[in-house]
Amino acid sequence: MADDLFLGYDRDALDREYDNRTKVVDSPMWLTRFAEESNAARAEIPCRLDLPYGGHPGERLDVFPAERATPAPIHVFIHGGYWHRLDKKDFSYVARALVPAGVATVVINYALMPTVTMAELVRQCRASIAWVHAHAASFGGDPGRITISGHSAGGHLVAMLLATDWPAFAGLRPDVVKAGVAISGLYDLEPIRLCYLNDVLALTPDDARVHSPTLLTPKHASPLLLPLGALEGPEYHRQSEEMAAAWRRHGGRADIMDLAGHDHFSIVWELGLRDSVLARAVRALV
Repeated sequence: MADDLFLGYDRDALDREYDNRTKVVDSPMWLTRFAEESNAARAEIPCRLDLPYGGHPGERLDVFPAERATPAPIHVFIHGGYWHRLDKKDFSYVARALVPAGVATVVINYALMPTVTMAELVRQCRASIAWVHAHAASFGGDPGRITISGHSAGGHLVAMLLATDWPAFAGLRPDVVKAGVAISGLYDLEPIRLCYLNDVLALTPDDARVHSPTLLTPKHASPLLLPLGALEGPEYHRQSEEMAAAWRRHGGRADIMDLAGHDHFSIVWELGLRDSVLARAVRALV
């Protein structure tokens, strides 16, 4: 009989739960669409590309200034790829639903594991927010109205940023990030440590504990929206439910948005469609 590794899952079952590229048979089509439509978006929308926010080559971001003259709200998007794949250039399309609505949009990169540790990757994402706050005026943004979103591993990073001690990290207000949208995210890293992903990530038990947002206490619990596809597996639903419960324990607002008919890849495409339920929800938080 196979060993019970985590919540009744053996290793094979846990691998299946988190192998989204195998679970979603048309995942290659989605990844191609993301890249092609992002190329088109960069050609359509004025942008400033590959701006450095730190000294590491991975610390780069793309800015899509808002279509308005006055200081605009800023929305920062963090890509997924299980912390070791994909790139900001694959997600420029998200600006299509935000920039025409008057929202300055920033899409960030970070160094991919295993070239850096999880601690360094998280530090880089935090540094990107400090850069956006400090340089907001350079692209017509309002540093007092920063919101963030991310998909999959990017959803994990959204939750990590919301739990950041910003006064200690960068001398910023505890509420520098006004709200977060974590799309199909990962908030308990213990099953990640125990499945096939750790062959690349090499997380230790301490890494999983320190970087699991469900276990962290935020200095300021900004509103958190947790969208995920109804077609995602049980572990993704558990992850979102436990994150919402943890956030509420700290006095924060946390709302789960279960989107019918969507899987792990189709859901993030919705963020770039101006009239989609998800894009409207994000703009409402902004």
